[in-house]
Amino acid sequence: MAIAPAQIPTSFGHELRACLRCRLVKTYDQFRESGCENCQFFKMEEDHERVVDCTTPNFNGIISVMDPSRSWAARWLRIGKFVPGVYTLAVSEALPEEMQAICEDERVQYIPPKRL
Repeated sequence: MAIAPAQIPTSFGHELRACLRCRLVKTYDQFRESGCENCQFFKMEEDHERVVDCTTPNFNGIISVMDPSRSWAARWLRIGKFVPGVYTLAVSEALPEEMQAICEDERVQYIPPKRL
């Protein structure tokens, strides 16, 4: 049984955002309408302020992953257990402490970005 993929971005421009936890890339409107497929506990579709809190327009590179469990690149990027979709290679911002607390409450791992 295949895992349902994340929405594919409907455009590739300045409206793209990346989830600060899992690095899934979608447009702002897509996050607002359906949230993040990997981080549903953030409930972005219910609280639109969370889209701004949990995503960023500042990221580096994009990779499309069709089968994360079999992709060496997905494993290397630590996205091998996420849904198929479009991901960024790196984000430079950290998830706000309030959202980190939600991850902790949900027993979900959050790895902050490395500082350059």
